[in-house]
Amino acid sequence: MLLATLIFFTRLPFWRLTDVPADDFKRVVPRWPIVGWLTGAMMALTIWLGSHVFPLMVAWILALVVRLVLTGCLHEDGLADFFDGFGGGKSREKTLAIMKDSHIGTFGVIALVVYFALLLQLPAVLSRDTLIIVVLCSDCWAKCCAAQLINFLPYARTEEEAKNKTVYERMKLGELLLCVFFGLAPSFIFSFALGWLPHSFCLLLLVPVVVMLLLTLLMKRRIQGYTGDCCGATFLICELSLYLAVLAAYPHWV
Repeated sequence: MLLATLIFFTRLPFWRLTDVPADDFKRVVPRWPIVGWLTGAMMALTIWLGSHVFPLMVAWILALVVRLVLTGCLHEDGLADFFDGFGGGKSREKTLAIMKDSHIGTFGVIALVVYFALLLQLPAVLSRDTLIIVVLCSDCWAKCCAAQLINFLPYARTEEEAKNKTVYERMKLGELLLCVFFGLAPSFIFSFALGWLPHSFCLLLLVPVVVMLLLTLLMKRRIQGYTGDCCGATFLICELSLYLAVLAAYPHWV
């Protein structure tokens, strides 16, 4: 299952290791936060290394590029499609049709511009070490939050209509606990075990939960379910909401 998750959510050549049964890809979402340990760690390492050579802003941009390369812009594509569909679609059928179209529209372009513009504010406020830790924690927790869509909503299309021909199965109890554990672990380690973040950081983790629930209600009302694009968009929006919460709280930490 883990190998299927890494193959599905990254562009690294894990598929060369062995053949993975097609059914394994239906259960990759509960292990999505584990991928956050990889992508978040690579971003954190890039920030740390890059900051020894470049200004922090440049190191942060390089870190964003590293994740884009690792994931093949999978989530950003979902964000653009989500905003195109929900912004331009007037009915369920039209919304789903727009989201499936590979072309990007006005709403998608604006969403990406605003998303990256807000991301670029982080190094202007946070210290390097805080940014490194927050990036790892946010990546894992936002993936955990976004993963809950498959528990709250049905898939909005049939399996044949899905872009990747895969419909994710809802989490069993053990998978849910695994998802939450790997999503929360970095935050609790850095906040309580190591004390590198204030305990109040863990309260900020409620922000992306609320954002995910609001997006879930929107999806239920508009398309009566979720799609893969919805999952990717929810991840990025939840992550961004946590970053913005950190920016608001950071002056009280120092």
